[in-house]
Amino acid sequence: MPGNETFIFRSRIPAAAGEVFAWHERPGAFERLTPPFEHVTLAEMTDGIRDGSRVTLKIRNGPLRLTWVARHSGFVPGRSFVDTQERGPFARWVHTHRFIPDGGSAMVMEDHVEYRPPLGWLGRVAGGGVIRRKLGRMFGYRHRVLAGDIAAHAAWRGRPRLHVILTGASGFLGSALAAFLTTGGHAVSRLVRSNPDPARGRYLWRPDQPDPGIDPALLASADAVVHLSGEPLIGGRWTPAKARRVRESRVATTAALARAVAATTPSPRVFVSASGTGFYGDRGEAELDESADAGSGFLAELCRDWESAAKPAAEQGVRTVQLRIGAVLSPDGGILRGMGGLLRVGLAGPLGHGRQRTGWISLDDTVGAILHVLMRQDLQGPVNLCAPECPSNREFVRAIGRAIHRPAVMPMPAWALRLMFGQPLAEGALASARVIPRELTESGYTFRHPTLDGTLAHVLGIA
Repeated sequence: MPGNETFIFRSRIPAAAGEVFAWHERPGAFERLTPPFEHVTLAEMTDGIRDGSRVTLKIRNGPLRLTWVARHSGFVPGRSFVDTQERGPFARWVHTHRFIPDGGSAMVMEDHVEYRPPLGWLGRVAGGGVIRRKLGRMFGYRHRVLAGDIAAHAAWRGRPRLHVILTGASGFLGSALAAFLTTGGHAVSRLVRSNPDPARGRYLWRPDQPDPGIDPALLASADAVVHLSGEPLIGGRWTPAKARRVRESRVATTAALARAVAATTPSPRVFVSASGTGFYGDRGEAELDESADAGSGFLAELCRDWESAAKPAAEQGVRTVQLRIGAVLSPDGGILRGMGGLLRVGLAGPLGHGRQRTGWISLDDTVGAILHVLMRQDLQGPVNLCAPECPSNREFVRAIGRAIHRPAVMPMPAWALRLMFGQPLAEGALASARVIPRELTESGYTFRHPTLDGTLAHVLGIA
């Protein structure tokens, strides 16, 4: 049809076409494939990708707010499905997903899009190049995530799928982990504080109570419990009340959940609880693997007590793992979301003197490493979740600036950090911890994103 444009993106994946198609059918596929730089939220989805099902998206583009509704058709098991825009920004949009066998153990993933920009010839002239570049960024990201996720789950293809109970599932990290696990065929039951819906895998718990009130039958049916909930560290100034909420939301809830796990018969086989690299405190240039002692200061003491709160599960013989997580990099949340915004307007740079080491990890490697921990039955105790590369804060900030083509030269003095964010958070930002992921690497985990520049290129869509 005159005015239609065609965009095609292909990549080869070393997996059978049916396996990759099945990944797309499972809950969480859309969430995993949505680039964090696109500001798209899934509002509703009915009946997956089968004919007649619909997906409703909420899109934010600067000050604009758009709704996109697409209907699925052309469902051919193991081979293809189509989504067609019924309402949205394009004059026409028909996206065909093709799964093309390429030998017995590989396939070609093809995204074939026929579209017509809005505003007729003006849209084609003014926005044609912009649209194609945007599609290239989006599908490049999608194909990288798809290939990485398929490979991560294929590593455990011979092992039974797990039933995982997850706290913090609505958070930045928890929502990504839930989607990653369900697309891999694992079952996830989410513990929530309100609006439980067992039919949708949402179960009530009371994390602020000594007895969290979790259904014992639910715990007994689980293979694993992953505990990620807690008051966000970033956001607002740290007042004494904020510090108290941060501590109670971690230490008390972990203790209550660990006691519930320990009291269950049969118990889940593994209890995984979040902690942080703040455990090590300010240690200069010393290399810190999991055998290093706790440091000093508010965050170090918090992490020490947080990890100790998991002891009831360990004492009952449940394999217990504490995840010492570095700064998780994604535009969707955490340090990159805040710092990227400041850098774009020229208001960010090194923190303090900038020589302190900053441990970090990509979001994809965070969820992949958690799956690795769940599956590797010999891993227990502390595990550092951070990339092998541990730059100084000055190098870290400059790398973000390079990625978004902005200068990163406006330092924030230590006194200004303390004034703006409070002593505990400033203390953590200025602490130097050269953290080494020894347990992960020696147990065979392969990082998808071992370098900072490569990670930023991926999550910002410039790879």
